[in-house]
Amino acid sequence: MRADPAEDATVILGAGYAGLAVWHAVHRRARGAWPVVLVDRHPLHVVRTELYQVDRLAADEGADLAWALPLRELLRDSPDALRTGTVESIDAVRREVVVDGTPLPFRDLAICLGSAPNYYGVPGAEERTFSVYRLSHARKLAQAIRDLESRRAQGGGAPRIVVVGGGTTGVEVAADIATARWSKIVGHDVPSPEVLLVVGRLPFLDGLAVRLRTHARQLLARAAVRLDEGRNVTRVAPDHLELERGDPVGFDLCVWAAGNQPAAVVRTAGLPLGRGGRLVVGPTLEVPDHPGIFALGDVACLVDARTGAPVPATAQAALAEATVAGRNLVARRRGRLLQEFVYRPKGALVEIGLGQASGEVAGLTVWGRSASTAKALVEKGHRLTAPRGGKPPGL
Repeated sequence: MRADPAEDATVILGAGYAGLAVWHAVHRRARGAWPVVLVDRHPLHVVRTELYQVDRLAADEGADLAWALPLRELLRDSPDALRTGTVESIDAVRREVVVDGTPLPFRDLAICLGSAPNYYGVPGAEERTFSVYRLSHARKLAQAIRDLESRRAQGGGAPRIVVVGGGTTGVEVAADIATARWSKIVGHDVPSPEVLLVVGRLPFLDGLAVRLRTHARQLLARAAVRLDEGRNVTRVAPDHLELERGDPVGFDLCVWAAGNQPAAVVRTAGLPLGRGGRLVVGPTLEVPDHPGIFALGDVACLVDARTGAPVPATAQAALAEATVAGRNLVARRRGRLLQEFVYRPKGALVEIGLGQASGEVAGLTVWGRSASTAKALVEKGHRLTAPRGGKPPGL
């Protein structure tokens, strides 16, 4: 008996870097033999690695296409493959997900739902800070800084902006805010913000090469971004941070970039969880004891077999995982051997304002304008290759 097409579908949850690439990989191999459905809450593929560009968001009023690509254009040969809605639950036993109250059955599943800010239970952090993990959140931050600067045009001194988190997101956001030409954006002569980056107890740019971190520190100093290291935040009050020790840190606006976690729907799916509430996966990216269910990108807890360290939750890693996951989804359906994922990092690039960046590519440390140009080329490459599901140079 032929399977019900609706129940025979491969369903991909999330249209970020990993999800979109997985959809293309499965779609190419399936060749119409079964439905391949892509689910996302929005009809746009957001170029999330560019959301730190708060100055551009503040200067540009409402043009989402500068940071997002319409999914129906990216799926132009299969526009009906897109299902827009919020994933409310995942049932691995019944093999179905619920999207906006409607069950969506699947035979195979790829969970690529990305992540949300992790506030680590710090009182006041969620209610009193901004973030850049979604386009709507980044827009709110940009508008808030623009409004703050506009009020300063009447006097009152430089705005105090604190960014919490010493990873790549925090560094890029802090540098962008500090070096933006706010007078031009606002249309009045306003003081540049005083920006403080609260790194916390984890090392600055933890996990990146020492030379890259050294150059990044130098570039942040040029951008007049101050660093507070070795103290975690214990509470976010309306106008100041309380730290583990020492005096409170006052602010006019606070940005939270201290880490992320999978969405609640992933953490409550009844699947095995690992570090940070991420889904445990084996070397093939398949969830143990759940054949045909794969997880990748920010939601996956994947250990690099060569180093024993977790594979980082980066766009670079997500796109690499997507290639293997796409092959394995089809291989599982056809009864073939699954391929193991091997993480081969190609480097890292961190933008640090005013056309400056620090990075390591192919074992070489690059910084300044050449590093910034390399990062821009990688991001442009993603926009060009996304419609085909390919990987841009450098990723």
